[in-house]
Amino acid sequence: MSTTWQADLSRRPFTDQGGSPIWALLICSADGSWQFSAQAPQAEIDGKWVNMQLAIALADSPDNDPPRTIQVFRPQSFSLIAAGAEPLGLKAEPTRQTPAIKKLLQGLTRISDQPDWDPVAIQEMPPQPLPERLQGDRWRFAALPAGEIEAAFQNRPIPVIEMPEMRSPLRLGIKSTTPIPGVIIEGGRASMQLARWILSIRPFALHYIPGSPDGVILQAGLAERWVLATFEDEEIAIAARRFQRRQLKAQGLHFLLVQPDDSGMTYSGIWLLQRD
Repeated sequence: MSTTWQADLSRRPFTDQGGSPIWALLICSADGSWQFSAQAPQAEIDGKWVNMQLAIALADSPDNDPPRTIQVFRPQSFSLIAAGAEPLGLKAEPTRQTPAIKKLLQGLTRISDQPDWDPVAIQEMPPQPLPERLQGDRWRFAALPAGEIEAAFQNRPIPVIEMPEMRSPLRLGIKSTTPIPGVIIEGGRASMQLARWILSIRPFALHYIPGSPDGVILQAGLAERWVLATFEDEEIAIAARRFQRRQLKAQGLHFLLVQPDDSGMTYSGIWLLQRD
């Protein structure tokens, strides 16, 4: 079976002797066991340069079965990596779920003399409201024990289900009694449309953002943000803060469930998500 690579191309917080900014390409296997890096002045960075480095990385890789997919989380580097990968028969996949490359990048902060440099930061888009036709009837915060969350949904006839093995509570070593927080949306007649729309935008994580009003934000794609709900009620704010604390205790794991109503008989979509 072919492996999957994760890659990033970004500017480093230093320059060469001529004062030109340095950019670096970092590649690793999905489990982080193998990595490759190359850097060059900004003026040299283009699709052809990326293609050359990817060819070198393929020759350097210890895996006899080359990857078919390179996962990229940074919007600004996706097009260049995609352009360099295509002539080699590799497909660039835009996704924020790239834990291995992010771990390697975060390790660079320990050797950098720039304490404010965040190598995994991306500039997100301003939050946008959900399309009016997809507004649900009701929503609420919820939680399920880690030991029950997979059994509750995996064997149900749910049209849209995304519960990848890498986010399994058991695989992550989360205790079975740990509450996994989530948000449940009752979509009514728009339930199936809402579930398909969420699937199409590639959901990444839910965030509670306090403010006036408070809000629940859905991060999606590489840099998109959508306002799932806003509220000013103090009881809901207490539940939101509990949701946030539970995320931290569950290694960022949480879920988003879309259903037509609260009967518990029919579900339209379930996503098991994980914050960085």
